[in-house]
Amino acid sequence: MVGASVRTERAVETREAIMSAAERLFAEHGLAAVSSRQISEAAGQGNNAAVGYHFGSKAGLIEAMTSRGAGPVEQIRERLLAEIDGSDDIRDWVGCLVRPVTEYLDSLGTPSWHARFAAQVMTDPVLRAAVSEAAIDRPPLRRTLHELGRRLPGLPRLVRHERGEMARLLIVHTCAERERALAEGTGALQPSWRHTAMSLTDAITGLLLAPVTPRPHTPTKENPS
Repeated sequence: MVGASVRTERAVETREAIMSAAERLFAEHGLAAVSSRQISEAAGQGNNAAVGYHFGSKAGLIEAMTSRGAGPVEQIRERLLAEIDGSDDIRDWVGCLVRPVTEYLDSLGTPSWHARFAAQVMTDPVLRAAVSEAAIDRPPLRRTLHELGRRLPGLPRLVRHERGEMARLLIVHTCAERERALAEGTGALQPSWRHTAMSLTDAITGLLLAPVTPRPHTPTKENPS
């Protein structure tokens, strides 16, 4: 039993080492440019097939890495949901989208690679769809989006969806750019992750509440009139 426990612990440590090495390499070079062999070597694994052994494939590794970061983010979101329960202030609900991400990134210290890794995932069409679907299944995020939508009754459904996509891009890429600037020492636009969260909340609130320009009717083949 002791031997099995030790092996399990070592396997967990190996998986963590692989994910940490992969996160850095993906953030710095991109998903397509990094091989499983390079990840295994960077993680200090003598077996070049370590990624396949522990995660099945490179895609399985990326899925595990995404889930690893999602857990702490959703725990923060649950705390914030409890704090703003019953609020009708749209900024509170937008903050529940933004602050879990920035607080988690702040907890990682400098340098970190998670935000840049997340941005790489969101530019891959296949991975983006899988990650987005998994995110919506998480109860804290699902409740946040539902409650925010309830407070935007005047926003047409398609416009709401479009602006939601814009908001996600703002969060992902603004955080990735700040993380890059901190890691490279080139000067971040905001003095802290807390200030970054406030700026993002301001911008996304303004985006959601902006007026909607009436769209001209566009005929379709099914409905030419």
